Amino acid sequence: MHMNPTYTSLVAVGDSFTEGMSDLLPDGTYRGWADLLAGRMAAVTPGFRYANLAVRGKLIGQIVAEQVDAAAAMQADVVTLVGGLNDTLRPKCDMARVRGLLEEAVEKLAPSCKQLVLMRSPGRQGPVLERFRPRMEVLFAAVDELAERHGALVVDLYGAPALADPRLWDVDRLHLTAEGHRRVAEAVWQALGYPPEDPDWHTPPPAIAPPGWVARRIADARFARQHLLPWIGRRLTGRSSGDGRPPKRPELLPYEAPED
Repeated sequence: MHMNPTYTSLVAVGDSFTEGMSDLLPDGTYRGWADLLAGRMAAVTPGFRYANLAVRGKLIGQIVAEQVDAAAAMQADVVTLVGGLNDTLRPKCDMARVRGLLEEAVEKLAPSCKQLVLMRSPGRQGPVLERFRPRMEVLFAAVDELAERHGALVVDLYGAPALADPRLWDVDRLHLTAEGHRRVAEAVWQALGYPPEDPDWHTPPPAIAPPGWVARRIADARFARQHLLPWIGRRLTGRSSGDGRPPKRPELLPYEAPED
């Protein structure tokens, strides 16, 4: 850990997690942990620059093909790379191929920046996590091994109890709420060596009485209708929620955090 760091630029690479879904701003755009982190870094470093190349729905192969070379060319002080989780959620997933592509990304990005940051992505408690946990843990083992080999930092969100709490996940059960993104930003901020603003970011919110059976069934039905069925439809037709979308912030430019 570097105390009192002086990073002057940040490039974020990835999928919907890094794009910022579901941390919705009043203007209909998404903020997310990377924007929050950039805002905090900019507040302590005049002239701080930030780019976010993330696009929702991207698989690791698409991230490598569409984002990695562009990110490496920017020669930023800090690059964050989070990818591969969408692959693990597909019915058919070649984990050896995922690992190979992740390795290709790390080998290109690590030499291009002062500090590469990788993550063990958060996982919401529930049957979806349990079904895909073996693949996720293979992915995270690859992240750990590549980080050790290339001098990258690993932010362990998967092991943070707070980020397994369903209350920190949006109704789509795939993306964090604004509070979840705030905690991720704090975790990366601390990993980069900045002084903690929330030392207990990994601690779950205070316990409350769980919703009753009827409320859970209503929530399950709404989730299936609004989110699960459209997601399955995209998988069956080979479409992605990110098709045709440009990168969130494609140029490395001075950054000022938007107002809430």
